[in-house]
Amino acid sequence: MSSADVAQKGTQLDAGRLAIDGGTPVRSRPLPWELPGAHWIGEEERELVERVVLARSPFRFYGPDLQGMVDTLEAEWKAAFGHRHALGVSSGTAALGIAMSALDIGPGDEVMVPGYLWVSCVSAIVRAGAIPRLVDIDDTFCLDPEDLERKIGPHTRAVLCVHMSGAPGRIDRIAALCRARGLALIEDCAQTAGASFQGTPVGRFGDIGIFSFQLNKNMTAGDGGMVVCDDDTLFRRVVALHDLGYPRTPAGRLDTSDPGIQLWGMGARMNELTGAMLLAQLRKLPRITGAMRSAKWRIREALEGTRGLTFRNVLDPQGDAGPFLLMALPDEALAARFVAALRAEGIAGPAGSLACLTMREWGLHWYSNIPSLVNRRSNSRDGHPWTHPANAFAQDYDYRAGALPRCDALHANGALLTIASCLTDEDVDDIVRAMRKVAAGVLS
Repeated sequence: MSSADVAQKGTQLDAGRLAIDGGTPVRSRPLPWELPGAHWIGEEERELVERVVLARSPFRFYGPDLQGMVDTLEAEWKAAFGHRHALGVSSGTAALGIAMSALDIGPGDEVMVPGYLWVSCVSAIVRAGAIPRLVDIDDTFCLDPEDLERKIGPHTRAVLCVHMSGAPGRIDRIAALCRARGLALIEDCAQTAGASFQGTPVGRFGDIGIFSFQLNKNMTAGDGGMVVCDDDTLFRRVVALHDLGYPRTPAGRLDTSDPGIQLWGMGARMNELTGAMLLAQLRKLPRITGAMRSAKWRIREALEGTRGLTFRNVLDPQGDAGPFLLMALPDEALAARFVAALRAEGIAGPAGSLACLTMREWGLHWYSNIPSLVNRRSNSRDGHPWTHPANAFAQDYDYRAGALPRCDALHANGALLTIASCLTDEDVDDIVRAMRKVAAGVLS
């Protein structure tokens, strides 16, 4: 064999050797940050924010030269998604708290919530004085309607359905079950702005929907949120609660005259600077989600049928917002090896980003990773709500790992790839090549 043949054979062998084992990585450049809306911030956001700055009127309700940014955002949101009412607020976390209070949830109530969620979901329930009741997830990585039905009891007051990681689960069945049982349904759409299920936008299946515009979300102003609903009376409570407990006059001043709306508000108003950024982002949202959905499904379709790799069941691919590719591996050791090998191949973001993870690394998205829940922490000396007499029914509820078998299995065996909204064709091709290479080396 000639020296050229030897060199060629060595190159071929190295091409198949995993980078984690000393081979050549598929790519040397990091993937983009996973922050969907942030990649699209540009001249449109600057121009609208500048209008507010030049008008010296950043408060939405009154000022020397109101620009109506939050009003316009709400109007365009309703037109885009068909909600009767929409209200800009300061964050998705605030939106959840407002939803709980608007529905009059408190001690003696339990709210059903999936074990794959975000810490803010549980926080809103606990701060309302109610009890979170854990429900398992199914192959959609969202709330399992069968486990939900099994667990509904005499204290169940509401269901908080979380549309996790960009795509809804079996929301039609969950909504039908809530209607049949007389339960309030809150949709947490924090990660699914622009998503839909069988043609209906998320947030329109329940009594109240909430959205987040924090930096990691599909559209962003760094922070911000939205509360949506169709019921006029409920929305009057939402408006008062997001403010100082009262509605406002046409001049933007607090109106304390209505005895039916005298509440304790949260001071969670959206300001005009945030509204300006979000108005520009909303106008780009179909392109943002379209870019993520297209890239995600190119990757997924190229890898369908890969032995040992199972993908999340997305019931309506056209309604998927696209920011995450969720996978399950045969066991925890293989999941860890698979992700480590992908990172070694260059499927990783810049320092500080979370582009490629095992689900074990996904922190407060899992019920058993939330210390305040597992240990029943309280913000008050008396241990409220856990110690409230009306909540004695929940004294045996266990929030430690082991409470939800399907959640625990996906927590251990799962993996996640974030899909940036600015991936190039070359980026997508590199991801596919790396995943095929790693699957052949790790899973075969």
